[in-house]
Amino acid sequence: MTLPIYIYGQPVLRKVAQDITEDYPDIKTLIADMFETNTASDGVGLAAPQIGKSIRVVIIDLDPLSDELPEYKDYRRAYINGHIIEYDDSQTDNLEEGCLSLPGIHESVKRAKRVHIKYVDEDFKPHDEWVDGYLARVVQHEFDHLEGTMFIDHLSPFRKQMIRSKLKALAAGKVRCGYRIKPYKK
Repeated sequence: MTLPIYIYGQPVLRKVAQDITEDYPDIKTLIADMFETNTASDGVGLAAPQIGKSIRVVIIDLDPLSDELPEYKDYRRAYINGHIIEYDDSQTDNLEEGCLSLPGIHESVKRAKRVHIKYVDEDFKPHDEWVDGYLARVVQHEFDHLEGTMFIDHLSPFRKQMIRSKLKALAAGKVRCGYRIKPYKK
């Protein structure tokens, strides 16, 4: 089922998400719905807070980028209870990012090229690994959502000022995009 994406201004996007246990109800259905929602929205990743759930669940689907980045062919993965343990700041890069919760906003964000993460998969099998390249960027973006952070929080004060009117419009529910959304309403 395609779920609505929560838009900037929704309080759930600023909460620190909670770990879940194996008995979380219908987790595999939720993950399948998140993949379907992500695909319908032309995204590469989706965090549970973006669908209104303050839990530590992220899905990443890099297969649509495999023509340009063949190493991500068939890359579809769920990350449950994900945490970034360490950033390797020895190499960083600046790339433009967007976000399904911030439609129409794209800005250059500096990120580490390599991060150490811990998570469990859909079967609650633990993983402890370093990820790098474009995957590291997407992991950082999506795991930020689990901490109540959005990519705009990494911008300079000048860049934040430049997009202030767009953010106000989003927070006021003035948004148009090609996927289902749930704008904030006071």
